[in-house]
Amino acid sequence: MNSQELLHTADSISTWVGKAFAWLIVALMSVVVIEVFKRYVLNHPTAWVFDVCNMMYGTLFMMGGAYTLCQDGHVRGDFFYGSAKPRTQAWLDLVLFIVFFIPGVAALTWAGWGYASDAWAIKEQTFNADPLPLYPFKSIIPLAGFTVLLQGVAEIFRCVVCIRTGEWTPRLKDAEEIDVVEQQLGASTLVDREAALDAIANVKNIEDAAQHRATGGQA
Repeated sequence: MNSQELLHTADSISTWVGKAFAWLIVALMSVVVIEVFKRYVLNHPTAWVFDVCNMMYGTLFMMGGAYTLCQDGHVRGDFFYGSAKPRTQAWLDLVLFIVFFIPGVAALTWAGWGYASDAWAIKEQTFNADPLPLYPFKSIIPLAGFTVLLQGVAEIFRCVVCIRTGEWTPRLKDAEEIDVVEQQLGASTLVDREAALDAIANVKNIEDAAQHRATGGQA
């Protein structure tokens, strides 16, 4: 297995985890809609729905971290980084990953394991009229930290490859905003064909410019 296949394997795992937990959006929306109906139409609110929404959103947020990292979606200061050459970007990323990322995420995983262990030991529950088990939710903390840590190791390896070759290895492509825009405009009956093509071209130009900055001007 070469370096590209190894990196794509790590990206595939993070992508699968992120997409699997993304279904919580549907569950969360369904719970909120049902609760709004019960509260304002039936006048029969549910005591535990707030805790359920918090736990589902927290799980979605934490388990999406590795996916966001593998898609290079986290926010960074772009003033210096975007204009730097790929090898300089890789050196900067490598130092930051080793000095800040790995210790921080490792500490999160270790501390989360302690929180989860304590919660399971006492079968911790929420504090409301209808208590819910809290220990399964706290187990998400070390699990999320572990998945992000694995993707972080892959990113370090990606930096090493870039330092050696001078170019970033291609990431595993997933659906992007440009794909959604193109699909929606292509199927729209409210926008004429010429205007839709112009809008798609403009969005692609913006995407290409952003990609050009992210890769330091390399194709």
